[in-house]
Amino acid sequence: MKIELTNYGIKRIRQGNPLIQEEDLRQPIKKIPLEWVTFVDNKNNYIAAGYLGKQNKGFGWVLDQTQRPIDQAFIMEKFQQAIEQRQAFFADETTTAFRLFNGEGDGFGGVTVDYYADYLVISWYNQTIYHFQKLIVDSLLNVFPTAKGVVEKIRFKSELKESRWLAGEKPQEPLIILENGVSYAVYLDEGYMTGVFLDQKEVRGRLTEGLAAGQKVLNMFSYTGAFSVAAAYGGALETTSVDLAQRSLPKTQEQFEVNGLSLEQQRIIVMDTFDYFRYAARKNLTYDLIILDPPSFARNKKKTFSVAKDYGRLIEDSVEILSDEGMIIASTNAANLPIKKFKQSIEEALKKKEVSFQLAESYRLPADFPASNFEESNYLKVLFYTIKK
Repeated sequence: MKIELTNYGIKRIRQGNPLIQEEDLRQPIKKIPLEWVTFVDNKNNYIAAGYLGKQNKGFGWVLDQTQRPIDQAFIMEKFQQAIEQRQAFFADETTTAFRLFNGEGDGFGGVTVDYYADYLVISWYNQTIYHFQKLIVDSLLNVFPTAKGVVEKIRFKSELKESRWLAGEKPQEPLIILENGVSYAVYLDEGYMTGVFLDQKEVRGRLTEGLAAGQKVLNMFSYTGAFSVAAAYGGALETTSVDLAQRSLPKTQEQFEVNGLSLEQQRIIVMDTFDYFRYAARKNLTYDLIILDPPSFARNKKKTFSVAKDYGRLIEDSVEILSDEGMIIASTNAANLPIKKFKQSIEEALKKKEVSFQLAESYRLPADFPASNFEESNYLKVLFYTIKK
């Protein structure tokens, strides 16, 4: 099937952007075709090949511009190249979990594959790519036959179960993976999340190396407490992990326990983040290092939180309970928030609190999460600020 693109859409592709937006199409599409398509100009000349599929980022992906057929050989080659580029991760005995294939960053938007100690987790981001599930999974297992088992995650609107086993054996759970020498308990088939966000490995690595040694650490939106565990492993004096989800308490305890770390110096609190800020201020609690890694958007019974609108409040509340010389690690995975705006919102809040501050370190996506040539692809932004009151 041929799809005619606008001149602007063609220009973006030629500049290296593989993401198709709805406005790039010359004609509106009533029903998205579940097939590979050829993108053409208004004279019917070949521009690229790929597919249309609705997902958060856009309306489809360019996969090739060389007129090759998109078949099993093509897909196997993409997986093979990705695996070869990650040989350093396979060779590192202190890390046994990483991203094996990062969608558009590895030349094939709409699907990602994570490696967890010989098990694979495939995420599908739109209906069209899922239509080719068998072809893609067969291609992957042809180039990676040593996989012990495969789980899939459905990350688009669907009646399908969000997570299920596709192939191979199920591991004994929790499956224990290593990252920078630290153990983490993961559950590969528990909904969308496994227990650890692999894109934060470098930030956790800094904590493991001793960035928080001898310090009191507060980890907000802590999920399963992975940052807290890395900080404790790296010599933190004590950690406090705060998350609204009830499951965060047993999940975080488990992460400390699999590392043989005493729970005596670790506080795990189930509470709304903003409520905890108020509680800590009332009790005159202070922290040397505060980690902020909220979801892009969250809603509880009382209110909604959006990174774009509310991050400044998080920073202001953090300053209130930060020690006289402390650090805030500010993180977001909001793809639609450019790093410049994120930095601006943090620094405006710090100026409002009349403290002196310095950007000490910054992190984007690690090497196993290659980004493509458009800003939203490199979604992770982590800024370390040293602050003096």
